[in-house]
Amino acid sequence: MLKGKKVIIFDMDGTLIDSIGIWNTIDEEVIRTIGNGEIDNIDIGKQRDEKLKEYSKCEDIYLEYCGFLKKKYNSNMSKEEIKELRYKIADKYIRTKIGYKPNVEKVLKYLKEKSFTLAIASTTNDFTIDIYKNENQNIINKANLEDIFSLIYSKGAVKELKPNPEVHYKILKELNVTKEECLIIEDSLIGVEAANNANIEVAVIYDKYSDSNREKINKLSQYQFKDYNEMLKYMKCELEDN
Repeated sequence: MLKGKKVIIFDMDGTLIDSIGIWNTIDEEVIRTIGNGEIDNIDIGKQRDEKLKEYSKCEDIYLEYCGFLKKKYNSNMSKEEIKELRYKIADKYIRTKIGYKPNVEKVLKYLKEKSFTLAIASTTNDFTIDIYKNENQNIINKANLEDIFSLIYSKGAVKELKPNPEVHYKILKELNVTKEECLIIEDSLIGVEAANNANIEVAVIYDKYSDSNREKINKLSQYQFKDYNEMLKYMKCELEDN
């Protein structure tokens, strides 16, 4: 997995940080608010992923996602107002509730010790990433993003989002490495598809919110891990047991 690799590229939401469930909670609150307390029996995360994929070439995919919510739930609010509401609801969560997945900081620090270059390729918006870097103590106290990662590319860095591989091509160019010298760590189908579209090997860290796409994820990824402890053991066996 790490043989011949120089750069490890991590996704953010659902991969590095335990946030997908929280974003589902946020979107459920948004839907209840704009839909007068009603919510249908849907997989909110899957619905969001499908729509973000559909709108991946739009200038503001989250604005279009909020436009979809407006139409589906027959809201009198504009899509701009719904987007503002969504970030207002999200604010308290992203500042204080969201944190790393268990033991992810051990993997990050181990890879740094072994002289790998680490990068983030995320569809998270720039404002949220700035909060994770500068205000979220759950993240800062365990492994400060700016201390660990040489590159952090969020939504504003590219024109087209995952599954388009633009962000990965940008990292290859910036770090002057080949695709064979990179490994991507992902959790979702969209992320795995982006890795495949870039023709870069991908390892998947388990996230229960991607279970509906598990078969496809496993088929398209080269490595799968149930948690970061398992991933760390695999890395140490590969790099140290010679």
